[in-house]
Formats: sequence, structure tokens, C-alpha cells
Amino acid sequence: MTLFRILPALVLCAPAAHAQQTDWTHFHGNAMSQKFSASTQITPENVGDLEKAWEIHTGDVSDGSGEMVGTVWSATPVLANDLLYIGTPFYRIMAVQPDTGEVVWTYEPEDTALEPLTQPELKNRGVTYWEGEGDGPCARRVYIGTMDAQLHAVDADTGALCADFGDAGILDVNQWNKPDANFPLSQLQPPTVFRDKLLLGWAGKDWHDAANPLGSVFAVDARTGALDWTFHSIPEDYDGLTGTANVWTAMSVDEENGLAYLPVSSPSADFYGGTRLDEIPLATSVTALNGDTGEVVWSRQLVKHDIWDYDTVSAPTLIDIPGDGGAVPALVQPTKMGYAFVLNRLTGEPVFPIDDRPFPASDAEGEVASSTQPIPTLPASPLGDDWGGVFGLADIASFGYCSRKFDELRYEGRYTPPSLEGSLAYPATAGGFQWGGGAVDPETGILYINSSRVAQIYQLIERAEYETMAEGGSEAEGGLFPMTGTPYGFSLTNFLNPLGMPCWKPPYGLMSAIDLKTGETLWERPFGQVQQWGFYMPESWGSPTIGGPVVTASGLIFIGASMDARVRALDAATGDVLWKAQVEAPAVSIPAVYDFKGRQYVVFAVGGNSIIKPQVADQLVAFALPE
Repeated sequence: MTLFRILPALVLCAPAAHAQQTDWTHFHGNAMSQKFSASTQITPENVGDLEKAWEIHTGDVSDGSGEMVGTVWSATPVLANDLLYIGTPFYRIMAVQPDTGEVVWTYEPEDTALEPLTQPELKNRGVTYWEGEGDGPCARRVYIGTMDAQLHAVDADTGALCADFGDAGILDVNQWNKPDANFPLSQLQPPTVFRDKLLLGWAGKDWHDAANPLGSVFAVDARTGALDWTFHSIPEDYDGLTGTANVWTAMSVDEENGLAYLPVSSPSADFYGGTRLDEIPLATSVTALNGDTGEVVWSRQLVKHDIWDYDTVSAPTLIDIPGDGGAVPALVQPTKMGYAFVLNRLTGEPVFPIDDRPFPASDAEGEVASSTQPIPTLPASPLGDDWGGVFGLADIASFGYCSRKFDELRYEGRYTPPSLEGSLAYPATAGGFQWGGGAVDPETGILYINSSRVAQIYQLIERAEYETMAEGGSEAEGGLFPMTGTPYGFSLTNFLNPLGMPCWKPPYGLMSAIDLKTGETLWERPFGQVQQWGFYMPESWGSPTIGGPVVTASGLIFIGASMDARVRALDAATGDVLWKAQVEAPAVSIPAVYDFKGRQYVVFAVGGNSIIKPQVADQLVAFALPE
């Protein structure tokens, strides 16, 4: 047999080459926040063979039982420069080998206070990677922010501070705050890269006071930290009456068109707007800026006069929706209300019609709720238009508590205003869609997104009564918010019976697949499991979730997010669970999915979040197919 006859046979016997994702350089995978991996080595057929490839423990964790407050770790691992970078709740950066987990270097910040200055717990969502031209020290950089508003820049090769950035490697973002501000501009979300700029939002303590720092985003030079431009979401003449409407979550970038997209949160006080009755059109919006100048190109308000804390919670997902008439340059903005607004990302105009529908008035003195709200006609909300009624099992187990309590509450559907008697809020500030957002396959135009179905009770408390409660120590027990500067304090509680069971019907969490070409929901499945009293509840109940999915070109969805501290792979065609693994806490983060040296890895930061379960960890864990 000749060599020319042998070669074709060898080609036929050789394993098929697979597409590879060789970097994961952003919080959402790429600048467009698509959370899409081109990797195809792991498929629906072989994903059941996944095994733990490596794991490390950072040591940066606290359950809050000692002198240190608890930790929340929602970091996305970042693959760039042939290293995997991760930030911790103690504001350390670790660079590890992507295929072994071996720690190459660690950055240890000095003189950083591990104190809950603006959040109830220590919190970190990871790091940002930026690469400039040329080579040499700090040509490639990694950035991490702290709760006391400091942004650290280190050499991506060595972990040494970049002396030309800020003050010897550390930028004081709080220099742009008001001198008498009631909290620092906490840098908990990694900066967003726009060309040679870093876009900095901030987090604050918006539930405490009405008057807060006015919402702003800063663009700084990635090399020096010098301020380039500032965006303001609230007019300056509102100073002293309201504040926030900040960007505390990730942003998206369309570099080709020079646009940055900001998910702008609600103004303060979160649940009473009597001090801010004039319109604030950029609040609770998705807003497009010219990334070079900071000028507003367009903005679409998603909630008018927000008195529900319906922060625009996640970076919009950018996609060119395929179609017969050519691709539509679009973005998908998920919201806590369980709506996904699909807009032309160049103009802000709706891809699917948006109705302006009437909603109930407030009966709180001084409050004027908006008479209408914008409602997208497509895609359909997975949460429906009504809370669904009392959960019979929880009602029976509590001898009718749920029914009796509901009869005491005000409820007129979505956008029922907070009230003195207490209002049922569904969906509530807990979501709906949460900050993880959705993942999209850019080839098919299908969006995959998890949602939570949570009912909460919103109650205004007259100031004198609130002060009496606070003096009695009730404020320290949680669920109470002073809203200083308004006539009311506020109580926020989950609608649970005395046994801790939800008074609303399951499922409590869903995963949905939405065809963005038509707005049609292709499938919808309960997702995750509730874990209570040491037992797992039925899979049909699903679980509230925090964190987001990644979709791969081979047709898989990888996600943690659920209460039961498991990570999963779903079939993107059906939503069926094809693989799951137990980890040390709920993985309230977005995984990184990448190939390195020919092997595909799925890596989760496993840290937990007390919002869904009092279980924390410091586990960074990678899964792969057997070698």
C-alpha cells in the first residue's frame, strides 16, 4: 500500500478538530457581555464524563461568626496572557496556571481595611485585564478595586504594582466624591475596558439615606489613572434630595461603533420618591454613551419614578440578531421585573414593541407613583403577570398564616406601590433577572437566561414609629431601612411562613431559552433545587439564583447560581440537566469556559452569598474531560 493511500485513511481515523476559546478576558467573557464560548471539545454527548481537573482554596473567606464580617465572592475568572486571574473578597489577586491551578504569583494589598463600609459583607466580583502596545513592565495589567474606593493596578506578568498608575499603583476613586459624602465610592465590580480607558462605576449604601452621592461613571486612562470624562445620571440641582442612580454592575462595550452601555440603577431613597418628584430620565435606564467623550447617545428609561429598587441589574448583552433582511445591531437588557428589553443598540429603539400600561397610584402621603410603566410585548416574562396565589402546602403547614397575611397586604399586580399596611411585591428587588444576565449564541440568536420568582413584603413605617423600633434594636436584626431624609422608614421581608417556607407557589427559579429573531420562548424549565433543613426540595420547585450562565458552540449551558451548591451543564436545545457536581457553596458567579493546551476547562469561583444561603467558601475549581 502506498503512502498516498495510507494518508487518507489516517485522516478518517483521526479525532475531529474542535473549535477553541483561547481567552476569557472580560467579566462576561467578552466586551459585548455575550458569555459565549466557541469551545466544542465538551459536547452534550460527553459532558457526563466531566471530572475535577484541579482546585485551589484562596484562604480569603469568612462566615461572619467571628470578628470579621462574612464574605460574598462572585468573581469571574479571567484568562489572558496565558494565566488565569482571580480576585478575592480580601482584595488579593492570584495568577494561576490555567491547566493545573498552580499559583504563579499573588498580589497582597497593603493597608486595605477589611470593613463593611458600604455593604453588609466583604464583596468582590473579580479583576479586569488590560493590554497596551509594546512590551516591558506593566504593558499588561490587572486591576482590582476595594470597598474603600481604591483601584489597584499590577503587572500581569509579576503582580508588582504599576508605579505610573494613580499614586504608585493605586488610584483613589474617592477623590471625585463629595467631601462630606456619607459613603465611599466602593469599587466592587471590576472596571470595564473601553480601548485605553477604564470605565468605573461604584457601589454605595443607597438603602440608608435619601441624600447620597449623585450617580456617576468615571473614565480614566488605563496607564495613568488620569480622569478623562465623567458621566452624571442625576442633575446637580438634586444634590441633597436624592442620589445614587449609579452603575454598580458590569457595563458592555461595542468598540466598533464606539459605544459603551450603562445599566443605571434606581435613585434613593429606594422605596420612597416624595423627595424626588421631578423626572430623573436617566435613572433606572439603559444608557448608551460615546465611549471617547462620555456624551449620551441615547437612553431608555425602564422604570418611571422607581420606588421598588428595580436597579438595572446587569450589563446588556450585545448581539447582531441574524435575519433575512440582514443582521439587527441589538442589545438585550434583562431587568429585576423579569422583562428583557430588546433594543437597537445604535438608536435605542425597540426591536419588539413596548407598551405604556397603566398601574396603581400610591396612597402614601407625599408620594406620586407613575401612572404608567413601559412593558415589552416580547419576549414574554418567565414570571408572568401575577404572583400566582398562596402556596397551599406552606399555608397548611402554618395553619393558614400565608392566607391571613396576604389578606392584610395591598396587592394590585406588578408595580403595586409600597404602603403603610404593607404591599406584596412580585417580582421584588430580589428579581426577576439578576446581575448575572443572560448568555447568547451569536450564530443562532438564542438567549439563555436564569430568573428567580420571589415575593417580598414592602412596608413603609412612619418616622416616629420607625425611630422607636430602631431604638429597641430591631434595625440591627435586619430587614429595616431608615431612609433618612424622608417621612418614612422601611421594612423589607421575604413572604415566608413562620417555618421559613415561601408563601408563594413554586417554581422559585427558571431557566429560559428565547429566540431573539422572533421573541419566542423556545423552552422554560425549573432550574436548581432549594435546600432546606438538610433536605433537597423537588426539582420541579427550582431555586432562586444569583449568578449567570455561559453557552458554548457545542450546545451546552454551564451555570452554578443555585441554592443547592451544585454546578451544572444543561442541554441548550432542551434545558435538560446533563451533568452536575457538588461544590462547597453556591457558585454565585459566572464561570469561565476556555481551552488551554488543547484541553477545554470550565472554571467556577465558589464563594456563596448569604442572600440565598448562609454557606460560604473560597474554592476555585476547574472541570475537564479525562485526559
